[in-house]
Amino acid sequence: MRTIAVTNQKGGSGKTTTTVNLAAALAESGKRTLVVDMDPQGSASKWLGAKASGTPLYDVLTEGEPLGTAVWATEFEGIDLIPSTDSMTRLEKALANEVGAETIFRSELRKLEGEWDYVLLDCPPSLGLLALSALTAADEVLVPVEASVMALQGLASLTRTIQRVRDRLNPELHLGGIVVCRSRNTNLSKEVIERLRERFGESVYETPVRNNVRLAEAPSFGEPITVYDTGSIGATDYRAVAAEFIGRQIN
Repeated sequence: MRTIAVTNQKGGSGKTTTTVNLAAALAESGKRTLVVDMDPQGSASKWLGAKASGTPLYDVLTEGEPLGTAVWATEFEGIDLIPSTDSMTRLEKALANEVGAETIFRSELRKLEGEWDYVLLDCPPSLGLLALSALTAADEVLVPVEASVMALQGLASLTRTIQRVRDRLNPELHLGGIVVCRSRNTNLSKEVIERLRERFGESVYETPVRNNVRLAEAPSFGEPITVYDTGSIGATDYRAVAAEFIGRQIN
């Protein structure tokens, strides 16, 4: 079971879009995936149609409830979900005096080892307790970036964060890959991708996810792009990302 933190400290980078659609494309390939929504905004939870049932993740982290009781089966075969709830906004205050609070989630997740092929952690953009908990539990980091100059600046900060977490909390953590999102057929997009590859080499996925209206519409209809419009550019691109993702896990 591989645990991947999908994160970028810059908002609007395509984190949730990548988490949900990668999970769906992996499911099509026969891989069982758990999506953990660690963002208090709960975008992935809403997208996947989470209902207010089961144990909230907040209670797992503050009251010692088993993580397995927070798992919710989505209507999409191969995808399970641990949804976010409004209570997550109070988590940092609730655990302010808890020693090693950022390791609680990792300890609980390890008790479910082997239940899924992959665990995708949809992280909040801010570097607070929830993001640190995700990075502490993860084997690797998958970074969606928008094809813009600002994305390059944000990555420098993120790589420093990964290094600090590796030094202090999780020595196994590493950069698993960078997925370029909202790519356009423009000189700027091509230049950004080229500069990313110069800086990060093979960490940058070969497949950029092209800007696509159907991909932007999918959350409103509560379906991953592979279901909402199975023949769209967005579905094609995320299937290619999933194939490359699986290949990198094997290698």
